Amino acid sequence: MPVYRLTASSMISSFRVSGKRHLLLTGGRGTGKTTLLRALVPLLCPGAQEITTAAYPADRVEIRESVGGKIAVIGRFDPALSPGENRMRPVADGFLLLGVPALHRMAAGESEWAVLDELGYLENSCPEFRQAVEALLDAKRVLAVVRKQDTQFLTALCARQDAFVVDLDAPAPDLGCVVMASGLGRRFGGNKLMADFCGAPLIANALALAALPLLACRIVVTRSEEVEALCNAQGVPVLRHAQPYRSDTVRLGLAALLGKEPALRGCLFLPGDQPLLTQQSVEALALAAAPDAIVRLCAADGTPGSPVLFGADYFSELLHLPDGRGGNAVARAHPGSVCLVSARNDAELRDVDTREDLNQLRQLTNR
Repeated sequence: MPVYRLTASSMISSFRVSGKRHLLLTGGRGTGKTTLLRALVPLLCPGAQEITTAAYPADRVEIRESVGGKIAVIGRFDPALSPGENRMRPVADGFLLLGVPALHRMAAGESEWAVLDELGYLENSCPEFRQAVEALLDAKRVLAVVRKQDTQFLTALCARQDAFVVDLDAPAPDLGCVVMASGLGRRFGGNKLMADFCGAPLIANALALAALPLLACRIVVTRSEEVEALCNAQGVPVLRHAQPYRSDTVRLGLAALLGKEPALRGCLFLPGDQPLLTQQSVEALALAAAPDAIVRLCAADGTPGSPVLFGADYFSELLHLPDGRGGNAVARAHPGSVCLVSARNDAELRDVDTREDLNQLRQLTNR
């Protein structure tokens, strides 16, 4: 399966919501850890001091300090080692003469942040270096790449309570998505979800977002024959019904997903009529998901809106909503569980109720 590439902005949004002190990126080879870190640095911690490593296959691994540009060898290739093993042997002098002092200088520096790219199995060999990394995390906020390897040091780093860890192999728990497409369009005067928006049906943006690989499964819940036909043509799971209430849409969609994926850890309820909603915002909601959390997209002033992602702890309440009530009733019943993720732009939260709304959003896209 192709690696799913997260955006830096979505990760920063979720990291800030978490309230954690450090941001650690982990994952297997080829998941884009360093590429993502390089995108994060100017947005999260511009000007921070860095320690980076560079591997030269069948030769050596070097460590480099950004201030002064000093370089030392911390690993040497050993052809006698089995190809199935890590074939670099640690070089203690590189850690002791450059790595440890560099970490101490970073810890004593003026910058709030420090950047480490990357920490791997070689570092596990040097107790002094491990201790200096721990001291750095106690003194500064740290953005780091941590190789996904089973060593005591790396495991302990990712287990820290003050660290927001993103595993790029599986960046979000198993999440479902219900596209809410059951509105009758009375104020619009017709089927708004099939209205033209920049050359595609208004619902097209929601269908594209629901298809993100970050989401394990999806279903569109609608009363519309036209929407059903569109979904069938695109191979999108769809459930057409004739029930009257918003609570019916929530219940039918969630029950259908749980019938296919009973181990879902959360479910995103995605309106079909927010054409300016972005992938970055959906990613940020997914990264902030937890079974006991209700994650909502919000405006810059903190006003909550949609989409809303409910953790699995709230599935029972969602499946038994009173007639006429939506998921907001569950969110209001658990205010302490609500986490707000800021949209990149307030326009993302705008939906279409009238033809005037549609025209205004069209104008925004043309600016």
